[in-house]
Amino acid sequence: MLGKSLAICFVFAALLMAYHCEAEVARDDNFIGTRGSQFVMNGRPFYFNGFNSYWLMYMASDPSTRDKVTDTFAQASEYGMNLARTWAFSDGGYRALQTSPGSYNEDMFKGLDFVVAEAKKHGIYLLLTLVNNWEGFGGKRQYVQWAKDKGHYLNNDDDFFTNSIVKQYYKNHVKAVLTRFNSITEVAYKDDPTILHGSL
Repeated sequence: MLGKSLAICFVFAALLMAYHCEAEVARDDNFIGTRGSQFVMNGRPFYFNGFNSYWLMYMASDPSTRDKVTDTFAQASEYGMNLARTWAFSDGGYRALQTSPGSYNEDMFKGLDFVVAEAKKHGIYLLLTLVNNWEGFGGKRQYVQWAKDKGHYLNNDDDFFTNSIVKQYYKNHVKAVLTRFNSITEVAYKDDPTILHGSL
């Protein structure tokens, strides 16, 4: 099953990159690209030095803790970091981004908008994680549960990778994130060079 999961992940990444590259032709040179196996920007080699902060959207959605996001990016930039992996999901439960399939908490999305805007200010690119493989903050288990709640029979959480209903829920989430119009920068996520790509 792990092999199938990895294969699906690679297909998703390839589709996202193809989608991103297709639109890149008409864009300016602020997007990271590739030349062979090398990342490039404006034709020059580009190297990443990054960190993982899953909590950025969560903190940014609350005005009383939003400054932690700004401080984190400022400190990371000061230490020469230029890439952050963070979550663009929180499925069901407390302060969820996606409260049910296709229904979003606008305050959480505005928190993610703030994360993207602050990352850009500090010269930090983002890898947006779009779902969790584990139980925390919903993840694939929540997608499967949503399908079960609608009367569909599923065997286990790995049906996330094969069940057509669950896969459509996830595809809809990917589309919602890609087409999100940032309330601060006024740029759609898919058109923002700050967002390097999304990952499963």
